Amino acid sequence: MSGDIFNGFYKGRKVLVTGHTGFKGSWLCIWLHSLGAEVIGVAKEPYSDRDNYVLSGLKDKIIDLRGDINDGALMKKIFRKYAPEIVFHLAAQPLVRLSYEIPVETYMTNVMGTINIMEAIRATDSVRAGVMITTDKCYENKEQTIGYKETDPLGGYDPYSSSKGAAEIAISSWRRSFFNPDSYYAHHKSIASVRAGNVIGGGDWAKDRIIPDCIRAIENNKVIEIRSPKAVRPWQHVLEPLSGYMLLAKKMREEPEAYCGAFNFGPENHGVATVWDVASKVVEYYGKGELKDASVPGALHEANMLMLDITKAKRQLGWSPRWSLNECVKATVDWYKNYREENVYELCFRQIEDFSRCK
Repeated sequence: MSGDIFNGFYKGRKVLVTGHTGFKGSWLCIWLHSLGAEVIGVAKEPYSDRDNYVLSGLKDKIIDLRGDINDGALMKKIFRKYAPEIVFHLAAQPLVRLSYEIPVETYMTNVMGTINIMEAIRATDSVRAGVMITTDKCYENKEQTIGYKETDPLGGYDPYSSSKGAAEIAISSWRRSFFNPDSYYAHHKSIASVRAGNVIGGGDWAKDRIIPDCIRAIENNKVIEIRSPKAVRPWQHVLEPLSGYMLLAKKMREEPEAYCGAFNFGPENHGVATVWDVASKVVEYYGKGELKDASVPGALHEANMLMLDITKAKRQLGWSPRWSLNECVKATVDWYKNYREENVYELCFRQIEDFSRCK
């Protein structure tokens, strides 16, 4: 692959991805596959037959397994059989509003599921690096106007956010108890957690997310109803945090004692914008669509202001965002405008190449 920003690191390496049928997981697997990695994916069935995983034909390009991370014994069995070197844990119940409907399942999946993956890592000699993906919503949100740092208090108002805060506490505990960097040469494992902002990109059809909501309305010639028009989020294309996760895993293999810990991956300040602004950009780049303020007093609580401080990732990893907010939205809309006519794997690959060439 031209423009390999990881300098051939992933070629021939065994990498296991949980949640590979999901939005972020599918993009990660496509990127890893294009770099020559041997990818093992473990997940539940995809959300819809239009998901990026389905349309890209990913099942024919990687080792494609079905499994629930709540089944700890199954996870250990899979890890033992396929013996990965690097693990990216993305499987989760990822939706805030759904977490109000299924709070127990949200906690089971996001907390105990994460613990099951860490226990599978602990029981598998081949694993050397584990990148545990959580969210920017793991922080105790004080609606502050400065970005949250990795050392800020964890918390969460709703069941989803608080479950991710609890997962971060568990990751920290397992790191200190079983994967302590001071005793790396006894266990040979490095564990990190990563927290990303609002991620957009092609192939996401989940409920209650602004881009899928916009696209569904546009495709059906309906008005786009904006539930939280004034909410401020750190928007980034899916390739931005994935590039950070992959760079971090590379660093963890090269200097395992130095790079375990928590890292934020978000946009620069120009990537922080309201939901209404982002939806307006979708309409502009798609060339059609109409917005409507559909906010309702007394609706389920969601954070209004949320930003990340990415200083640590920039200084310690040498990572930084590559695309502006306009470029992120433009690439996202490009996928949705072309997924019916183009080969979707090639469409994704082209965007990965464009992103990799960008400085």
